[in-house]
Amino acid sequence: MAKYLGPRGKVVRRLDYPVFESPKFASPRKSYPPGQHGSTLRRKISNYGLQLREKQRMKHLYSVLERQFRNYFKKAASQEGPTGHNLLILLESRLDNTLYRLGLAPTRRAARQLVSHKHFIVNDRVVNIPSYILKPGDMIRAREKSKKLEVIHNAMRRITDDNQMPWLQLDKAKLTGVFLARPQRDEIPEEVNEQLVVELYSK
Repeated sequence: MAKYLGPRGKVVRRLDYPVFESPKFASPRKSYPPGQHGSTLRRKISNYGLQLREKQRMKHLYSVLERQFRNYFKKAASQEGPTGHNLLILLESRLDNTLYRLGLAPTRRAARQLVSHKHFIVNDRVVNIPSYILKPGDMIRAREKSKKLEVIHNAMRRITDDNQMPWLQLDKAKLTGVFLARPQRDEIPEEVNEQLVVELYSK
């Protein structure tokens, strides 16, 4: 399972965006980019730089590496509808992201680990692939032996509404969720400009 293992604080500063859900990285102590000249050098970002930065934001936001992200883009481009919207919907349909959205995991990184360790079942079948793409009607539930995990209960305590995302349904008591439908673009709360990513890959 490939994942980014580098310094996350520097990524947040370089991208000027809280791409990691942990409160530790929400407000960096330094407001300028990392590097020897980060505090003094102020360059105007080119169009290419803006497009590249937006792609990096989306990659880190959904914990996807370059090759996998490119494959998602190719799949999105082959589907009907705006490519950028399709790309975001594919990323939102991942199992690890859905667990995070449901509140069954505190962060996407934690959700990725829980899935890899076989703590969740999709449609009565154990799935240990974080990138597993859910389909409308799929049911997700914690395994019986995993329902006592502190990380899951701590995440659930932060949830005040059983239906925070309109395309998902959560049963807090049973630790189950249903992927009701593919989300619409205006339902996805992430403030990213997916059109910049489309322009980058279209060159």
